[in-house]
Amino acid sequence: MGTNPPVDDWATDYDIFDEDYVKDPFPVWDELREKCPIAHTERWGGSWLPTRYEDLQALVRMVPELSSRNVLVVSQKREDREFDPVLAEYGNSAPPITSDPPDHVPMRRMLLPLFSPKATEAHRPFTEALCHELIDGFIEKGTCDAALDYAVHIPAKTIAKVIGVDVERTDEFVSWIRGLLEEGNTDLEKRNKYNGILRQFFGELVDARKAAPRDDLISHLLAQEVNGQPVARNAVIGMCNLLLVAGIDTTWSSLGSALLHFATHPEHRRRMATEPDLFPSAIEEMLRVYAPVTMAREVTEEVKVGDVTFQPGDKVLLNFPAANHDPAAFEDADKVILDRKKNRHIAFGVGSHRCAGSNLARMEMDVALRVWFERIPEFQLTDPDAVTWVGGQVRGPRHLPFKF
Repeated sequence: MGTNPPVDDWATDYDIFDEDYVKDPFPVWDELREKCPIAHTERWGGSWLPTRYEDLQALVRMVPELSSRNVLVVSQKREDREFDPVLAEYGNSAPPITSDPPDHVPMRRMLLPLFSPKATEAHRPFTEALCHELIDGFIEKGTCDAALDYAVHIPAKTIAKVIGVDVERTDEFVSWIRGLLEEGNTDLEKRNKYNGILRQFFGELVDARKAAPRDDLISHLLAQEVNGQPVARNAVIGMCNLLLVAGIDTTWSSLGSALLHFATHPEHRRRMATEPDLFPSAIEEMLRVYAPVTMAREVTEEVKVGDVTFQPGDKVLLNFPAANHDPAAFEDADKVILDRKKNRHIAFGVGSHRCAGSNLARMEMDVALRVWFERIPEFQLTDPDAVTWVGGQVRGPRHLPFKF
């Protein structure tokens, strides 16, 4: 990535992996929103980048004109794509997120009850105990890496418990997911390597649960039917793959960004430490301001949004984070307002593919921040230059040196 030429014009040649952009994309979005609200680039296979809330709302509802079959921000070359024929009925490798209607509807219906508010709350005691255990491990030192010692473990171990996989292997899971979503974003060989590791891992688990069912998510999925037929083995593997990947990297990024914000904004940190009723609105504001996820769509029919006509085969990046900063949709969009009253952010997407695990993510954020402020109400960033970021599909901090 470091060999790519610098960007001269973000409207016609943007680079979602540019180091400065990954660290601070907000000025670029503001400029584009005024100058060229839907930018274009030929980098990384070519794509379009909308920045306005209204345009994002329109694009996500263009079904089937925009397909979800390939949601990665950087695609394989068309001749390199290998779609599993067994998954044709369900839609690519990670249903329902990579499925189009009507195929994605039954797959999504299988997952939604497992991530309802009631089902999610059942995992709160586990997550709360985990947060205390993690803090116990470093609080006496007075320092920690809030990204690696705390934020990453909460979604990793919680989603592992939800799926029914070994929570002691989460370091391994995280390394696979980072290989897939971070290194694999721009390296096809690594993407295929880690995707293969994940599919083999879940393939073995699915076979084991099929032979000896348990009271867990995998066994639940295997017991379901689609159109009167048992769910295909590879579809269950794909759903588990999706849940692990989406369940870790996204919340890790959101929680890390929130902790970084409070470490560098003492007035907000003090309010969080002394106003427990502030948490619900503050978490929504953190999700709005630091939304981590950009998804992609592939155009299947000619459509027009604003002044841009999209052609079949074009890739459109659903830039939810930029939409959340649109002043046309949010009053004082560039300000962090912890008690914001009207906050219709789209950090979890919108429409038929809205994040099925949003209730779990919110619960994890709530527990992680409440326990942190209960145990460590005063903390700060020790070295701003030591903070590292990843971007592209999911944007978030990966090193956060704190002292307290």
